[in-house]
Amino acid sequence: MRNPKSSLVHASIKRTALSLALGACFVGGVQAQTNTAGVVVGRATSGDTITVTNPATGFTRTLTVGADGSYRFSALPTGQYTVTRKLADGTSSTRNVTVNVGTSSSVDFVAAGGGATTLDAVTVTGSSFINPIDVNSVESTTILTSEQIAKIPVPRDVTSVALLAPGTVRGDAAFGNMASFGGSSVAENQFFINGFNITNSFKNLNFAQIPYEGVAEQQIKTGGYGAEFGRSTGGVVNLITKRGSNEFKAGGNIFWSPKSLSETNPNLYYNNGQLVSDNSKDNGWAATSAVWASGALVKDKLFAYALLQYGRERIESYPGSATGVGFGGSNFSNEIKSPKWLVKLDWNINDSNILEFTGFSDRSKNEIAYYRTQFGTAASPSAKPLRSDYQGTEYIEEGGENYVLKYTGYLTDSFTLSVLAGQGKTKRSDYAVTASGIREAFAGNLFGDVPGCPRVIDSRPQAVQQATGTIVGCNFIGAIFGGPNNKDQRDQYRIDAEWQLGDHVIRGGVDIDNFKTTDSNADEGGVRYQYAQSGGRDFVRRTYFRNAATVEVNQRAFYLEDTWNITDNFNAYLGLRWDTFDNKNGLGQTFAKIDNQFAPRLGFSWDVNGDSTFKVFGNAGRYALPLTANVAIRGASASRYEIQDFVYTSIDPTTKAPIGLGECSFCSYPDQFFANNEFGVAKDPNAIVSQNLEPMYQDEYILGFQAQLTDNLSGGVRAIYRDLKRAIDDTCDYRPIQAYAEENGLEFNPYNPGFAFCHLYNPGSDGIFNVDVDGDGTFERITIPADVLGPKAKRTYSAIEFFFEGVWDKFFLQGSYTYSKSKGNTEGGVKSDIGQADTGTTQDFDYPELTYGSFGYLPNDRRHSLKLFGNYEINDQWSVGANLLVQSGRPVNCIGIYGDDPVHYRNSYFSCDSGNPADNVDPTHPGNTNNGTTIVPRGTAGRLPWSTTLDLNVSYAPSFADGKLKFKVDVFNVLNSDKATSINEFGETTTGSPQDAALTYRTPTSWQQPRFVRLMVQYDF
Repeated sequence: MRNPKSSLVHASIKRTALSLALGACFVGGVQAQTNTAGVVVGRATSGDTITVTNPATGFTRTLTVGADGSYRFSALPTGQYTVTRKLADGTSSTRNVTVNVGTSSSVDFVAAGGGATTLDAVTVTGSSFINPIDVNSVESTTILTSEQIAKIPVPRDVTSVALLAPGTVRGDAAFGNMASFGGSSVAENQFFINGFNITNSFKNLNFAQIPYEGVAEQQIKTGGYGAEFGRSTGGVVNLITKRGSNEFKAGGNIFWSPKSLSETNPNLYYNNGQLVSDNSKDNGWAATSAVWASGALVKDKLFAYALLQYGRERIESYPGSATGVGFGGSNFSNEIKSPKWLVKLDWNINDSNILEFTGFSDRSKNEIAYYRTQFGTAASPSAKPLRSDYQGTEYIEEGGENYVLKYTGYLTDSFTLSVLAGQGKTKRSDYAVTASGIREAFAGNLFGDVPGCPRVIDSRPQAVQQATGTIVGCNFIGAIFGGPNNKDQRDQYRIDAEWQLGDHVIRGGVDIDNFKTTDSNADEGGVRYQYAQSGGRDFVRRTYFRNAATVEVNQRAFYLEDTWNITDNFNAYLGLRWDTFDNKNGLGQTFAKIDNQFAPRLGFSWDVNGDSTFKVFGNAGRYALPLTANVAIRGASASRYEIQDFVYTSIDPTTKAPIGLGECSFCSYPDQFFANNEFGVAKDPNAIVSQNLEPMYQDEYILGFQAQLTDNLSGGVRAIYRDLKRAIDDTCDYRPIQAYAEENGLEFNPYNPGFAFCHLYNPGSDGIFNVDVDGDGTFERITIPADVLGPKAKRTYSAIEFFFEGVWDKFFLQGSYTYSKSKGNTEGGVKSDIGQADTGTTQDFDYPELTYGSFGYLPNDRRHSLKLFGNYEINDQWSVGANLLVQSGRPVNCIGIYGDDPVHYRNSYFSCDSGNPADNVDPTHPGNTNNGTTIVPRGTAGRLPWSTTLDLNVSYAPSFADGKLKFKVDVFNVLNSDKATSINEFGETTTGSPQDAALTYRTPTSWQQPRFVRLMVQYDF
């Protein structure tokens, strides 16, 4: 892009003027700021009149410069503005400036100290591709506009754009398309659109998918954010939508990724060379079309932007069987339909009052047709898979509608007030219809029948399966699935106020965020049968797992901030935040409440040269997370988890369910066992949490600098350290409670509502639990020492980030390099090692034995990460863009059975005998004292390989269309790199066999996205 400033700025002031336009978008944002608007600040002569105007909307505000020579326009809607200074003699001068979300744009008419400057005669035009160095900021922020995003080859979704920021890495494939920020798990981020929280707080593993064509700016906060933001120990993604103006605009586009131009993942082989999944057919296509229009309903007063978008995608999958012989596994054809819409209304009531409305829908429907796979024979194990035997279709509906109303009032020259109210409703409906027409749907009855086929799993040794054939039932989903009535609702209200008081900008507010969720889960057919062997003898484990409840998380926060301009070029920031989290069970009873959790934030920003060309900044802050809603579904509400082992006489030829069940004397569970006290009755809310439960929190420290290196290039460095000081998780170790009963002469009766096998507590602290030990209706208060429950939760993240941004005549380039380490004994909300998505209640601290060897490098540890992206305009018609990611691999574990599996978690320990010399056995570890168990400390079984992803694009805007018509081709993963991004980390099977596990250990479970091409045509009116 040609730089409009190059011919306007005189050499003597060129460097100062460019500082308004050059800077790193990687360090933007100002603490004294709302999450939907920006600020214009500057200096002029006391008594001057300053007017800021948005020509596109007619929005105008006028201030008189105060006695200290400074002025400030707060809470400005994003866009292009003119800033006009009018002197007492009637003369004036004008500047143009771009206002981005959460940033402070400086426009000085006099130099620091009040002296005159020749900049008075210069018009500086802000560029839409770069952001000024914000010398008021202590945040670590990336801002990308829709114009930038359109120039570079990047998938058009929130996560993919967020991954351009330094310090972010893609999370494990088991959790979908999510990002990890600064070593935190993917469940520790918050997402906003026009100030409204769109995070799905059920598990914090999803967020509303706004139609991305309607996004005007995406702000990614990776650290150091102010007290206005909370409920996150990872990052914050802030989206601003497009809006209408006085100029009528309309357009449409089509994005298409054809099947014929897409590659597939590599074939999957077992370690013995056996082909088990021919992925050459695993292909599909995707297309999205959108139309939009915007303009003034009443000139200079009322504006509208409307967008309709429809997406359709088909995914084909042809996996092999579990053994590579006979019938097994399931393949599917998945069609996804995504009708979406967005409406944005802006009403400039007058110069002092603005009213905004945002409404959007992100509904999607998945229809997944399942088939059996005929995959070779014992004589021909490498035969290609054939799709056969249609089994049924699963119907999944997700998404919903969100409506947000926001008022902004500029009540005085120094006082601004904003009020927001919004509601979001989301469905998570899931049911299936079998090939014979049976509707499989769990209605939430914990003891009633669930229509459909029972879930069947064959866990017998591989040799037995190959000799007798794998037992495959008529179930086809093959996993726990939800109910047709699952849904979520968020009601959010917040008030934010800002008051400029001399050298201080004081901000404060209240944020009320209430989330309600209805959730139910069950195995397909309502029951699970798992065939296994013990000592060569066959048995079957029958499991009933069901839960259903409507639960709530009510959240309230107060915050207060002060940004203090101590001198003309040194700002100090102090932020204070108090959060209250109230978690309620299925009966509406509070089972966990954290009151007024205190989170201070401190920071500074030093404009060293006083001209916005060199900035030193730092901050220290405390950040916290609430318990997500899913914690209450099983942990605090009625649920059923019944396990019992049987011998059997025969197997049903259709369903493969066992027939003739009998007592199993050699099995682990010969009697009925209700795991975790889940026998279908309501749990007492007083028995769920430790009575000394303290809030979790993480401390963060950042120190860095940013400088304008040349007239066209800026860059910086920052060091980051994060330390998880306290966590909340659950312990399920009932043995100390049983010991208490024996010591006090009480009969141990765990099957009563007052007894909870699992309790929420702070790992590393004593547990003080209310427990009805003998079932007499009276609680005993039992204190269990911390060293009995297990170790303290630990997680640290340390990193150094180098970042830069360059803008030349026709070329812009941004990039970063991050060197980081993420270490501890817990990843955080989820557990990528085994793909466990039980946010906040993973198995990490369930029993002390599970923590043996757990300290080490965590799943989101990517030691090296290099990111480069940019665009070059060849001429007025042609441009090319590139996006490069080079990243080191994540650490690898060896997971298996510890000793004789003392807590019955099967292959869930950092303990296995894989025969791998990289196991790094620690002979001093207590785990090595039990039956010769080999402890394999976390992350010591090697690392995945480095990966390189190069994306390229070319854009053509024919001259005959006067820039209205555009064609673009994006090629993702041009080199078709196919490195594994996750692997099977089980070095032993569920029965403890390293020999059977040797077939699958370290085989890939996901790869880099194969090469695909996206074609676009767009026309703007």
